[in-house]
Amino acid sequence: MLGMCRGRRKFVAASLALFFIPALTWLYLSSANFTVKPLPLSPLDPQSSVLIGAAAEHQDLELQLRDVEEHNHALRREISLPPRVPTHSSHHSNSRQGNQLHTHSTEEGTGDSEAKKGVASGNSSDCVPQPVVNKCETIHIAIVCAGYNASRDVVTLVKSVLFHRRNPLHFHFITDSIARKILADLFHTWMVPAVHVNFYDADELKSEVSWIPNKHYSGIYGLMKLVLTKTLPTNLQKVIVLDTDITFATDIAELWVVFHKFKGQQVLGLVENQSDWYLGNLWKNHRPWPALGRGFNTGVILLLLDRLRKLKWEQMWRLTAERELMSMLSTSLADQDIFNAVIKQNPFLVHQLPCFWNVQLSDHTRSEKCYKDVSDLKVIHWNSPKKLRVKNKHVEFFRNLYLTFLEYDGNLLRRELFGCPSETDHNSENLQKTLSELDEDDPCYEFRRERFTVHRTHVYFLHYEYKPDLDNTDVTLVAQLSMDRLQMLEAICKHWEGPISLALYLSDAEAQQFLRYAQGSEVLMSRSNVGYHIVYKEGQFYPVNLLRNVAMGQVNTPYMFLSDIDFLPMYGLYEYLRKSVVQLDMGNTKKALVVPAFETLRYRLSFPKSKAELLSQLDMGTLFTFRYHVWTKGHAPTDFAKWRTATTPYRVQWEADFEPYVMVRRECPEYDRRFVGFGWNKVAHIMELDAQEYEFVVLPNAYMIHMPHAPSFDITKFRSNKQYRACLKTLKEEFQQNMSRRYGFAALKYMTVDNNS
Repeated sequence: MLGMCRGRRKFVAASLALFFIPALTWLYLSSANFTVKPLPLSPLDPQSSVLIGAAAEHQDLELQLRDVEEHNHALRREISLPPRVPTHSSHHSNSRQGNQLHTHSTEEGTGDSEAKKGVASGNSSDCVPQPVVNKCETIHIAIVCAGYNASRDVVTLVKSVLFHRRNPLHFHFITDSIARKILADLFHTWMVPAVHVNFYDADELKSEVSWIPNKHYSGIYGLMKLVLTKTLPTNLQKVIVLDTDITFATDIAELWVVFHKFKGQQVLGLVENQSDWYLGNLWKNHRPWPALGRGFNTGVILLLLDRLRKLKWEQMWRLTAERELMSMLSTSLADQDIFNAVIKQNPFLVHQLPCFWNVQLSDHTRSEKCYKDVSDLKVIHWNSPKKLRVKNKHVEFFRNLYLTFLEYDGNLLRRELFGCPSETDHNSENLQKTLSELDEDDPCYEFRRERFTVHRTHVYFLHYEYKPDLDNTDVTLVAQLSMDRLQMLEAICKHWEGPISLALYLSDAEAQQFLRYAQGSEVLMSRSNVGYHIVYKEGQFYPVNLLRNVAMGQVNTPYMFLSDIDFLPMYGLYEYLRKSVVQLDMGNTKKALVVPAFETLRYRLSFPKSKAELLSQLDMGTLFTFRYHVWTKGHAPTDFAKWRTATTPYRVQWEADFEPYVMVRRECPEYDRRFVGFGWNKVAHIMELDAQEYEFVVLPNAYMIHMPHAPSFDITKFRSNKQYRACLKTLKEEFQQNMSRRYGFAALKYMTVDNNS
């Protein structure tokens, strides 16, 4: 509307100029003609100076008239043209000068010229920019990602892209084996429509760049972007390359459309470096790699892969790197140094992007010249090792924007792209078919639905290291928890020195709280053999058995001790279990080693350091056998009376409702997912072990103690909700019937289990 109004005003102004300016000029010249006299022959004539002045004035007026007529002729040509539809660019502007910012490639630079033309003229507009890209065109994004921390950081980048996007996306991840496992599991469970993911083995590419000495903290992976033309599919023509520390504040399609502005031999789209690094004046004897002016930052790159391959990019960057390394000896900024050296020799390769496509938040940058208003921000780049602690005038605003995506519920990004045909996702299709077969009028519908809910899962949320032992006796403690049990982690780490696999049921915001808690704990940070696996919240139930299965799935040792987070194992249990593996020939038999469970009602307990101390506290009433007063069936088969005097392991028989804590081989069956919240989740698993003919053997010198805590939300629902208990009973009956069908005659005993237990 604003553009139409401006157009009409321009038309009226031009029309007035066409009719009134010639008329006024004619009148003026006519009046002048009445006073003109013949020029004197002699320049010394007294009136000659006046006459000469009049003649000069007349000549000037004729020239002005000619200029006006030429201007009017140009206006007529412009008015005769059809109205021009404004072309939206990815840059906002309030003025005509601002709107012309993207019309010419010479105005798309960064630095002082851009600050004058872009920021000074205003970067905001009432018009909402629409990306000039096909609605269903797939946008390709390449990211190099290696290690645990980078795999966690890249999720925030992906969230920011998904939040704004309106197009199908195809991510190309160049990863090490760690990042591939983490991201493959994450995207598989995320199930975002119209998003495809491919992985490329970075380890296979190391030989391509390992000959380049690199001082940058990114290590060898910081050089991988140089070989993308060789790594990515040959039929892929263009790609946007991003660092993992990028946050998008707009639709990535606006960046994708900039490819259409490449001219001539331009094959690289880059933003000018906003620090003085390549100017070589940061300190005495500072000698950076050669660069064009301030150089370019490679946190955001537009690559025309097909043209780069024709230009023999591989040969080009290699020759440049070899030549410069003869004097520079190593790179300081990884691939960025080599990209800039190539551009210095071949400036025609680069298409300079406006600097708001890579607002670089390292110390002492000129990033403030890239924006004037919030609407100007497109891409934020945390390209300092300090990350969120970087010094910047508006760092609080940038930090809050980053934290918004960091804690944003990723489940909300599972939105469909309407109107775009997509490839069939068989996993999603099968899930929808299964859910559609459930009866929504069933009182237990929510219980049944939870069994099939796919929870977004991020395994190895923190750094993890494990070196397998050669004797094949190692044991991992397996447990699950939510935010309200976080305080148990340090105590468990002090009691168990071996590997631990934990599944945490958290929201995105809670995951960041956990991260801060863990990073602030000396106990947790001193342990690198604890795997933390985040299962993100979804639905109304606590998916206890899913969590156990996730934790079990990440066990790297031959054996695992299936525990719960509110139990503290006795000191030395880890080594005791490893010795039991050998003594009881666990490698060649199917055994479940039972660790007797006790409990205390005291929040402050002098933890017994031996069986003798435990028996003493048991006799004094400081300790009790676990749940003896509310659920004796759960651990009665352990035979605590026999355990008091036992010195050797002894076998016990399965009984109804038996739910001990056991050590088993890693290949044991999973927990049944139909049981959520409180009730029968462990009972069903022990029944499965019995059906598969596991022997239950009680260890005479092992024990664990349950620490007191407030009742969980699920046990409160179980106790107060009659329908909850009715559905649990139904699920138990169905499980028993399934067992009978699967294991035949041997499973008939499970059909006689008291359903009221």
